[in-house]
Amino acid sequence: MPYTPALALVTGASSGLGALVARRMAERGTDLVLVARRRDRLDELAGELRRRHGVTVHPVVMDLGRAGAGPALLEALAAEAPGRSPDLVVNNAGFGIYGPLVENDPEKLEAMLTLNVTALTSITRAVLEPMVRRGSGTLVNVASTGGFQPAPGLAAYVATKAYVLHLSEALWQEVKGTGVRVTALCPGPTSTEFFDVAGSEHGVLGGNVTTPEQVVDALVAALDRRRLPPYLVPDVPNRIQSVAARVLPRRLALPVAARVMRQS
Repeated sequence: MPYTPALALVTGASSGLGALVARRMAERGTDLVLVARRRDRLDELAGELRRRHGVTVHPVVMDLGRAGAGPALLEALAAEAPGRSPDLVVNNAGFGIYGPLVENDPEKLEAMLTLNVTALTSITRAVLEPMVRRGSGTLVNVASTGGFQPAPGLAAYVATKAYVLHLSEALWQEVKGTGVRVTALCPGPTSTEFFDVAGSEHGVLGGNVTTPEQVVDALVAALDRRRLPPYLVPDVPNRIQSVAARVLPRRLALPVAARVMRQS
């Protein structure tokens, strides 16, 4: 049976995976709260979804890379959609930095850590409590196959995604039996704006490159099932690589990862 939440909240919704998740949900008749920093893109997407699907769309322009992102987002939600709580939350906002850690710009590094880890955790805490209280809801935290293993050249980025992966897996167990579902979406290298922002045109650890459509279609198919796995790797080649990364000794995996990154 198709999963059709009444209201979905998507962060990082102005482009890439976030925008595509919004489109897929709107096709099913789901109302949306779209969160991003770029008002022009948000307004354009909101207008498109209203025209095509007749859904209610609330654009929320917000920089989530700050302390207290979760409570601030709930406050904005209460103002935009009074009396409504999201049935689906997709924590998609985030970015990466490519290159050796000692060459990363300190301010950009701090901003990445704040958005990818602190803000995501704050939002997760804020939206999960009312879900557990009412006994329903779905939370998707966007991690990465990079979270399964260290990646010299993307050291801090994949460390943030390892955090998201482990946090989500633990929450999957914590909310078991409450009626709430949690999963970490772990795409491999995907043809979005990510690598433009990160400063590299290449994928993480030479993984299989997927399209945003492949990733989001796999997510939607998983959402249609009653139970979600603790994490979801959308395609088979990256799924195999992710399993291998968890069992291969680090002292063997690290030189291979470093060599792949140098060749990228």
